[in-house]
Amino acid sequence: MTEAAKVVAITGASSGIGEATARRLAADGHHVFLGARRTDRLGALVREITAQGGSAAFRALDVTVAADVHGFVAAARERFGRLDVMVNNAGVMPLSPLAALRVEEWDRTLDVNVRGVLHGIAAALPVMRAQGGGHLVNIASVGAYEVSPTAAVYCASKFAVRAISEGLRQECGDGRIRVTLVSPGVTESELADSIGDPTAREAMKAYRAVALPAAAVADGIAYAVSQPAGVDVNELVIRPAASAQ
Repeated sequence: MTEAAKVVAITGASSGIGEATARRLAADGHHVFLGARRTDRLGALVREITAQGGSAAFRALDVTVAADVHGFVAAARERFGRLDVMVNNAGVMPLSPLAALRVEEWDRTLDVNVRGVLHGIAAALPVMRAQGGGHLVNIASVGAYEVSPTAAVYCASKFAVRAISEGLRQECGDGRIRVTLVSPGVTESELADSIGDPTAREAMKAYRAVALPAAAVADGIAYAVSQPAGVDVNELVIRPAASAQ
């Protein structure tokens, strides 16, 4: 491990922003520890990273289970000796009009997008405090700043991530723990695959006509992670240049 190398745990790392972030940070020389439910994809990604000379490992992870997230962080420490950065990236986006009453989807959105982030903080923060420093990166969305039809519950979950991140930043104001909120605009990912409501699904097709590559968001995360210890990049909003939203 070089002096500049950090141990980075990433949730939701089997696709999209999580996968792109794993590739980018490993290429930058960091040690990445990857978590998701789809372990076949994680295994393939780890093999690819290590074949290219990077340092990576993985563990099955369900962020809705607090004990599982604690186990994930413990495994990262066992594998690499410490935990410098926790990227709380796992998320779902099953959009629908509220009148559709897709209550199970609402519950799932809150479980993954809000409780999953809280579980990540609860697992990583004590470790970072004990070792004298660390960096929590929470992935939100432009939906943390605005609300659109069919996205009320999703946006509410991202508003919550924004509020949690700002509260955490204020509480960790001693300079040892950094907190970054990353809010991407529409990004190439598999999130839209979880949209079961036909109206919302069709609307999303038009919305996603202009989309960021996931690697662009990964570049933003890498920028925040690379800053000197005394610099805390609090919020990054990353949109496609051609997008009005």
